[in-house]
Amino acid sequence: MLLSGSDYNRHMFGFFKKHPQRIYLDYASATPVCEDAARASARAAAIFANPGSIHADGIAARDALAEARAVIARELAVKSRELVFTSGGTEGNNLAILGFARKRLLADGTLEGTHWLVSSIEHPSVLECFGEVERLGGAVEFIDPQQDGRITPESVALKLRTETVFVSIGWANSEIGTVQSLADISCVIRDFEKNNITSRKVDTSFPSFSTLHNIIFHTDMGQAPVYKYPHVHTLGVDIATLDSGKLYGPRGIGAVYLNNRVELAPVLLGGGQERGLRAGTENVALAAGFAAAMQWAAARRESETKRLEPLREELWRIVREKYPGVVRNGSAAHVLPHILNVSLPDVDTEYLTLRLDAKGIAVSTKSACREKGDKRSHVVEALCGEADAWRAGCTLRFSLGAHTDASALTRIKDVIWIQWDLLTPGRYADAPLSQHSFLPSSCDHPVGNSRGGIKDRVI
Repeated sequence: MLLSGSDYNRHMFGFFKKHPQRIYLDYASATPVCEDAARASARAAAIFANPGSIHADGIAARDALAEARAVIARELAVKSRELVFTSGGTEGNNLAILGFARKRLLADGTLEGTHWLVSSIEHPSVLECFGEVERLGGAVEFIDPQQDGRITPESVALKLRTETVFVSIGWANSEIGTVQSLADISCVIRDFEKNNITSRKVDTSFPSFSTLHNIIFHTDMGQAPVYKYPHVHTLGVDIATLDSGKLYGPRGIGAVYLNNRVELAPVLLGGGQERGLRAGTENVALAAGFAAAMQWAAARRESETKRLEPLREELWRIVREKYPGVVRNGSAAHVLPHILNVSLPDVDTEYLTLRLDAKGIAVSTKSACREKGDKRSHVVEALCGEADAWRAGCTLRFSLGAHTDASALTRIKDVIWIQWDLLTPGRYADAPLSQHSFLPSSCDHPVGNSRGGIKDRVI
């Protein structure tokens, strides 16, 4: 059953039925499971046998798994055999990056002499893998974005070397929503391969180096497939990572697309499932839910983009009107329709996030995978010069989704204005610090104001 408008919003997800008073604006961290995916998972859960078994029940499970894989493959415009199921985005990125590194190690015995490129604004599950590559002997180099968060093809071209073996750039950033021109970047990489790889001299100290000569281009797709057509051949990538839990599907499953240029070694050892690349019995129920979610998103891709873009811009107007000093992070033109990331000078945005949560509004300060670590956003930090370094320490991310509508923005406006009145510079400037009842108890000392405002506020 297809619903629209407010009826659709009321009936879509169980969470919102039970908690109609809450406004969820953290879809970039996790999406609820759409009803189509929940029903598909429930039906497939009845097929409980191991897909690797040869009896009738096992064959039924294998057929259901194959159908789920085929559905996802059609959405990506690839062959079913080019997809490997994983437990999600983190494992998928590990398989893509460290699986390639492990294959090189098995072939050459070392990663010395290899060069790896990654953008500096990637998800932690990508950056940590490159940290491991570096520990294993590979030379890792970062590509910094422009001020709007875009990685230009020219910046990639300047970094490529004849020793380059792997490039990783996410399709759309999960913090600021900036969408990268992967097809243009792919053209730069392929041109470099054509003009340089075939003519380079073989380093005899690395005898297998010449046989693994392709520069593999990887992308973490993130939430882009909800709003952009995820045809990987159009994007020009060799490896693509998907996470069902970011795409209105069940959590605990994802997939990696691999074309025939890619050779990987498994990072999980055990059985020979998933072409021998991912050991462990496949979860048929989750795969079915993942496939249904991909179809659900595809059916709404254009309409949701058109619906969410004006809502996001209205939210930006509300924020800008209340707080004139606010800065929008990332590109306003090349951005996913549901993400708005801002920096608020002189505001402790973690505390503001908790205050908004207490009023029934869920937002975040940055990627949920980094919420418990460094308070500064490494993504926004990469966009700023020293003069604007403050922006990385006071970010707020709103990410809209299927349940966000105009009535939600009306309530958000009222709540946000009240909360920001308490945090606006100057409102309590004349009161002793002990009288700042809006401050958390952990804030017991003054901190200098990086924007030149009052000095006796805790930020």
